[in-house]
Amino acid sequence: MASGVEDKVLHGTTTVGIRAGDGVVLCADMRASAGYFIANNNTMKIQRIDEHAGLTLAGGVADAQNIVDVLRYHAGLHRIRAGGPMRVRSMARLASLIFHQNRGYPFVADVLLGGFDAGGPALYNVDMFGSVEPKPYVTTGSGSPVAYGALEEGYSPGMGVAEAKALALRAVKAAITRNIGTGDGINLAVVDGEGFRLLTGEQRKAVVAI
Repeated sequence: MASGVEDKVLHGTTTVGIRAGDGVVLCADMRASAGYFIANNNTMKIQRIDEHAGLTLAGGVADAQNIVDVLRYHAGLHRIRAGGPMRVRSMARLASLIFHQNRGYPFVADVLLGGFDAGGPALYNVDMFGSVEPKPYVTTGSGSPVAYGALEEGYSPGMGVAEAKALALRAVKAAITRNIGTGDGINLAVVDGEGFRLLTGEQRKAVVAI
């Protein structure tokens, strides 16, 4: 990997996405460090795209924000033109197209896109090469090997959002304990039939002690 790209890679983070039977859970730590990243302990890595969709970010801050901005623009435009929300699958394909079109000077980011539309809950992983994969659960970042252990042990295809919230928090908490690049708190969002909502600190603590 070229040195310019290496400088833009986020070496410390853990993001988790879980597709439950009644919604999607997105979870991420709050530490950002390395290269051109904003190095602080209060980084919001979960972003709302539309009323029914959101994503987690791992990667160069400018690259990731570009993807968020483009997705928000097209989601809003779709609502105006079509009179309804853009399908989550279409958002994932659009994110893939953004990565693919910039492959000459690649966007260094990894996106977990989750939402709830007419087809129910949906979760996709879109990487810097533009690959799109639907996932029942997925984790990215330096703490992902630890988080995967918790997810593989605790995930059940029939689990609901309440169980998924607890599992996601446990997975990121485990990564914080064992990965130096992950830490400084956890954010968690739910996307279901009621829309996208970011949980407050008290709501998170009510699920799992952080």
